[in-house]
Amino acid sequence: MFFVTLGCSAESSDVLTVTPTVDGNILKYSVETELNMDEVWIFSALYDGEVLSDVRVNTLNGEFEMQPDREYELKVFTWEKDSMKPISNVVSFKGLKSGGEKMDFEPFTRNTKISDVMSDPAFDGYGRLIFPVNTSYRSGDTLEDLRLTWYNYINPDKTVEIVNYMKENALKGNTIFYDIYSDAEKAADSAKRDTGLFFFRGDKNAKTAICNAGGGFSYVGAMHDSFPHALELSKMGYNAFALIYRPGWDTAMEDLARAIAVIHDHAAELEIDVEDYSLWGGSAGARMAADLGSYGTEYYGEAAYPRAGAVIMQYTGHSEVTGSEPPTYNCVGTSDGIASYRTMENRIERIKANGTDAMIEVFDGLPHGFGLGQGTVAEGWINNAVAFWERNMK
Repeated sequence: MFFVTLGCSAESSDVLTVTPTVDGNILKYSVETELNMDEVWIFSALYDGEVLSDVRVNTLNGEFEMQPDREYELKVFTWEKDSMKPISNVVSFKGLKSGGEKMDFEPFTRNTKISDVMSDPAFDGYGRLIFPVNTSYRSGDTLEDLRLTWYNYINPDKTVEIVNYMKENALKGNTIFYDIYSDAEKAADSAKRDTGLFFFRGDKNAKTAICNAGGGFSYVGAMHDSFPHALELSKMGYNAFALIYRPGWDTAMEDLARAIAVIHDHAAELEIDVEDYSLWGGSAGARMAADLGSYGTEYYGEAAYPRAGAVIMQYTGHSEVTGSEPPTYNCVGTSDGIASYRTMENRIERIKANGTDAMIEVFDGLPHGFGLGQGTVAEGWINNAVAFWERNMK
């Protein structure tokens, strides 16, 4: 329903267990063995028909790039280093099919039209969700000119970096977008077509963050308030998702609850660690993170999934404290005309009074919506937030 990656069953010889996965035009494989790697050679060979296409030596987790619309065979076997004689039967997988036509990567620039990004073939089926679906909350024709309502400090270079990251990974065959609702659910409620998760992959089996953009529950300002955060978290090695949700309090909460459920249900396929996952958000997105952190997925119609290990919030006037809050980090500017820093300070003190770890950073002179805070007094706050999350991991 949600995933397009093709997983193949593991196969074993007397000393090897091999598991391949095809994702677009990329063949990934893992090898498990109790052999001493100092004493053996493990060969992973990819064949295009009868022709040896590529080979890896002593790589227990590797990948091959396949040509479009072709079938391949993967063979894995071992030799003893001293004698150069085989010591196991060959583990073989035939009929591994690559994806469709491979497209050349032509990077976007500051002068690229937003409409050209949304219609780029690399983003077939979801390009329109990269920018706000409700176009009345954005302006500008090019990536350099992009403006979003209620937001400051939009960095054109970061915008270009994000869309190029997405395009390059999509063209490599990596899945960067996942539905959270089935086709039947979207047919029954057309607004659910405008939802999904953009995936910014970190290290294999690393911890997971879910980022939620603000927009006053009127639109989703992902290009400023969740995509940049998710990208930076992935650079740190964490697996990060940016949620595109239906604006509106109830629908946004329902979509975040569903996203948490989908991510947990498919954690093994995604090769992520969901224990102590964190919920991130700015403005309206921070309210979403706080509410799901306090009430859980079951409050919004999903099964009961584990609560977040930490909530990371930016510039929101959310003041409720239930006593069931996860560890909570906040940051805000003193010149924020939408979210009072005093309200946020008060909430953090009340959470701490309940015996829960909490902290706040207040940045002098900053208005609402400073995002990553690049070039401001807030620059680097994301590192402090990650350190807070890390100290609350089990």
